[in-house]
Amino acid sequence: MKILMVCLGNICRSPLAHGIMAHMVREAGLDWEIDSAGTGDWHVGHAPDHRSIAVAKTNGIDISEQRAQFFVPDLFEKYDRIFVMDRNNYKDVLALSTSEEHSGKVSLFLDDDIVPDPYYDSDQFEPVFRMIEARCRILIDELNR
Repeated sequence: MKILMVCLGNICRSPLAHGIMAHMVREAGLDWEIDSAGTGDWHVGHAPDHRSIAVAKTNGIDISEQRAQFFVPDLFEKYDRIFVMDRNNYKDVLALSTSEEHSGKVSLFLDDDIVPDPYYDSDQFEPVFRMIEARCRILIDELNR
């Protein structure tokens, strides 16, 4: 299983989802590949936001070595599932899809809800971490059936 987590800049939400899911996958002994990308290219090559790094570290997960990448159409071929953090990311990723097979790989990370972007409110990093953590547990169970 190859999973890609996507948010806007690939510095807050998707690196957390990437790190949390990769951590849980390792603990479960699953041979899955997890990565993340952003629909915007402002932060390509940069480490995650220092607040994402801090909240992950507080919870025993190191995401400091991750580097932001830009979502490009080639990623549809590389990944089995593409989880996006909000509806704008969903529309942006689907706009790059050229087939039903590709668009069928894309879904909202939280089914019918969005993961709020904590970038402008430092107090939201911990709640966002918890939200992502809970969903990763469910996804592992669902995808491992």
